Amino acid sequence: MNSAQFKSFASDNYAGVLPEVMQALQAANAQHARSYGNDEISQRTQALFAEVFGAEVSVSFVFNGTGANVLSISLMTQSFNSVLCADTSHIYVDESTAPETFTGCRFVPLPTNHLGKVEPETIRRSIIRVGDEHHPQIRAFSLAQSTEYGTVYTLAELQAISAVLKEKNLYFHIDGARLFNAAASLGCSLAELSTQIGLDILSVGGTKAGMMFGEAVVIFNPELARYQRFRHKQSMQLASKTRFIAAQFEALLSHETWRKSASHSNQMANYFYQKIQKYPQIQVTKPVDANAVFAILPADWIAPLQAVCPFYVWNEQTNEVRWMCSFDTQVADIDRFVAKIEGLA
Repeated sequence: MNSAQFKSFASDNYAGVLPEVMQALQAANAQHARSYGNDEISQRTQALFAEVFGAEVSVSFVFNGTGANVLSISLMTQSFNSVLCADTSHIYVDESTAPETFTGCRFVPLPTNHLGKVEPETIRRSIIRVGDEHHPQIRAFSLAQSTEYGTVYTLAELQAISAVLKEKNLYFHIDGARLFNAAASLGCSLAELSTQIGLDILSVGGTKAGMMFGEAVVIFNPELARYQRFRHKQSMQLASKTRFIAAQFEALLSHETWRKSASHSNQMANYFYQKIQKYPQIQVTKPVDANAVFAILPADWIAPLQAVCPFYVWNEQTNEVRWMCSFDTQVADIDRFVAKIEGLA
């Protein structure tokens, strides 16, 4: 088999661009417009964010996910602060030292439970030495929704975390690189996942959802918007042709295009999970809540399977792999891949 026959299961970043997004880019390209977010498309999309999230939010359009997280954290903190996060979180494991370098903060990894989630009591126990100048002062907690293991925090779980943070006067940030998949999985609105849980600031992923490039930072807490424009520029995330990021988000948010594409990728992951159930050699390690399947394979299966379709080995010690579905994953792609598994089995 040739790898060209297969779509990748490595990452939803590998996928192309949603047709609706490509059309929006072409429309935005039709004429000149003011720069740095002062154009009609950017202003219109900012208003759409407020409508969708059900709040008077401030929005910054940025180039990438690391930029979105760094900008979010920099708005919440000063350099003597620390940020609590999961020990698997993207800001701790997969963004090099960008968050620490730019913010000057210490990032404190917290253990997750068997579902890849941080529990409220874990957060509570980690809040120590408040007011002690010899210790970095905890200012915020950040979680990923969906998690790095493809699981999804329920609304009740988010409310419980938010209650602890409000009690302790800490900011609440969500890395929503796959927020749309989480909302589709829960069958809820974006407002329920953010505004209604008392979120302070949110990184919204666009690329994994089918955009060509670009993410957004959505600020719910108005005190964090005070220096937003200046931090946006200082963090080198202010695009001169902002309209090309905004237009893509307008396409995603209009008519809940995001829900259609996210629901499809979630359904494909669930189909993948169902197809591999018959193989006792494969151990699925986490619930398939969103668009990822995590599984432990026989070691000698990994290279032959990667030869026909790219995917990541998540844990080299245990041979745990990640199979990620995208908006354009089709049943036939999964069936062809499972046929290779059948041959190995």
